[in-house]
Amino acid sequence: MESQGLIMTIIIGAVAGWLAGLILKAEGKGFIINALVGIAGAFIGSYLFGLIGFSIGGGLINAIITSTAGAIVLLAVVGFLRKSQ
Repeated sequence: MESQGLIMTIIIGAVAGWLAGLILKAEGKGFIINALVGIAGAFIGSYLFGLIGFSIGGGLINAIITSTAGAIVLLAVVGFLRKSQ
């Protein structure tokens, strides 16, 4: 059962990273980078939503929304840091 959770995490991360790239019009980085950005985005999104007291609930769609929001924040910060160099 644990491998199914890992596979779902990778798939949700990849979808979230891909969506964040589309929203920010970032160039495609491939499945692995999208998945990593989306997985990191899940942590960032959960943390930020928790800070403001916003609870989106459980479920697949909610996980994708939270991960995508966090991935957008991550990509925006990375983009800002690259432009400031």
